[in-house]
Amino acid sequence: MDQSQTVPYWRLSGFYLVYFAALGVLVPYWGLYLKSLNFDARQIGELIAIIMATKIIAPYIWGAIADHTGKGMQIVRLASVLSFVIFGLVFIEQSYWWIALVMMSFSFFWNAALPQFEATTMNHLGAEEHDYSKIRVWGSLGFVAAVVLMGILLESQPISLVPLVLLLMYGALMLSSFLVPATLEPLHSYQQDSILTVIKQPQVMALLVVCFLVQLSHGPYYTFYSIYLEDHGYVRSMIGWLWALGVIAEVMVFLYIHKWLPKYGHRQLLLVALLLTTLRWLLIAYAVESPSVMIIAQLFHAASFGVFHAVAISLFHQTFVGKHQGRGQALYASVSFGAGGAAGSLLSGLSWDALGSTNTFLIAAGVVFLSVLVTRSYIKP
Repeated sequence: MDQSQTVPYWRLSGFYLVYFAALGVLVPYWGLYLKSLNFDARQIGELIAIIMATKIIAPYIWGAIADHTGKGMQIVRLASVLSFVIFGLVFIEQSYWWIALVMMSFSFFWNAALPQFEATTMNHLGAEEHDYSKIRVWGSLGFVAAVVLMGILLESQPISLVPLVLLLMYGALMLSSFLVPATLEPLHSYQQDSILTVIKQPQVMALLVVCFLVQLSHGPYYTFYSIYLEDHGYVRSMIGWLWALGVIAEVMVFLYIHKWLPKYGHRQLLLVALLLTTLRWLLIAYAVESPSVMIIAQLFHAASFGVFHAVAISLFHQTFVGKHQGRGQALYASVSFGAGGAAGSLLSGLSWDALGSTNTFLIAAGVVFLSVLVTRSYIKP
């Protein structure tokens, strides 16, 4: 199928490009910016957790509205506009409570955008849903470009540049959201089981547990990885390249996952991803002094995010259909990146000083290995 004629390929890809470029600045460098404001590890963990915590409720609230109104793309636009406006308030004051308030308000809308955009993308693709990765890969490329360029820029510029760059990116995202057409899907009027009936299926509940545990294990990585590397003598440009390497590996997965899913199946790919994620956290815990080992660990991002995310998106799309579609994607975001991410950031902030960085990543490895056991026991081939 020629996507350029049937799907607004470049407009969909453009939104992912800008969205994840902003994430490529926020995730690696926001912690360093907060550290420059003299916040301690616990405060940094809490402030990062706030961004994640709003994903617990915000995506589902907006997903329910989208499912009942059929206006998912309009919600994406509203969320993008308000994200831009509210984030600008971060320049008013740099106190802990002000930043906490701004980030909570900002992320309530920021976290509403992506799940509804994922649903919009899937609707545009229709029967060609396996081509999702060909569009989503541009998000990964945006992340790579942003994280590398920002790392190089921060070699000569102060870390205080981070919020300004983010504001410009959120402005670009706002403009991009108005370029993507809404899907022509009608509202679903036929009868379906309640969404709670779907969720209560053992395999669905197991999938939600796995999603939560995987993102819980990512807490130390997303919150402290840049700080961890800087504390061990890595310069910021090298930190940027290591972040980028992980996402480059993710890009390779997105280029081929549409072939692997039909060949190997969801469960097999999920198990491989979880085992490699366990190994990744062990390498980061015990071999941070070795740049070559850190390179290998970053290549495993292909599994811990690339394979895992593609499999999860596909499973949620197949499980939550019709009038449940928007809430299904929102539930994935809420349980994994929301509840799991918030708990991971908060707990890693508490354990970083109390137990040490090595033990914090060791705990992360144990958490994700638990998800291997859940997958083997409850998720069908």
